[in-house]
Amino acid sequence: MAKWIALIGLVLMYSTANAEAQFPEVQVVEPYIDMRTGPAVGYPIFHVAEKGEWISILKRRTSWFKVRTEKGKEGWVSLDNLRLTVSSAGEPVQIEDGSFSSYQNRDFELGASGGSLEGVPSLSIYGAWVVTENLAAEVSYSQALGDFSENQFGLLSVTHTTFPEWRLSPYFRLGFGQIKTKPRANLVQSGEETRTNDLLVGGIGVRYYLAQNFVVKFEYQNLLALTERDENEELEEWKLGFAVFF
Repeated sequence: MAKWIALIGLVLMYSTANAEAQFPEVQVVEPYIDMRTGPAVGYPIFHVAEKGEWISILKRRTSWFKVRTEKGKEGWVSLDNLRLTVSSAGEPVQIEDGSFSSYQNRDFELGASGGSLEGVPSLSIYGAWVVTENLAAEVSYSQALGDFSENQFGLLSVTHTTFPEWRLSPYFRLGFGQIKTKPRANLVQSGEETRTNDLLVGGIGVRYYLAQNFVVKFEYQNLLALTERDENEELEEWKLGFAVFF
């Protein structure tokens, strides 16, 4: 477990050190294009990029793009407006329709999953903040109810998606948290007590972009409960779930 966590940690640090944001630049060829304060026609126009001006594309939300002008103005332009630009080679910008690009540029993700923790059915919910296309910070809560005890645990972790440009891509997880183990009522009289322990977690999974705003994930987690006994307790969890992003 310790070697596995160390290996994942090295992968994450290497990826972070080598990650560089690439913002493609395009040039306006029409008299101007409108820039809005948000990704929809309901947001007001606050600036225009004039003919001959270069703009950097920062991210995409369905048919809207966040851009930055040479003078540092940031706003949103529509797909139709962005087609009124050319690349550095002087060629018309080719932009694909579809929502996978929106997934690649998402900011937040919410999901739920079901699975098995040491043979006991488990349910989990989570929320994630996507920091870069590779890295995300995630908080989760899980519960597993067995015949003898109930386990509840919360985790704070970092996930690394290896190939964010692939619809089907593996990812790694590294994190920590706490687990609360509560014996069932019929065991309380036997001397078993509720206990809380710190957790370390390492995981590996695969995610697949389905369509629209939906993603499916399959994951394996190895959890190490740091107990006060002579030996720590190691737990394994498998789970399958869905997520939405925005």
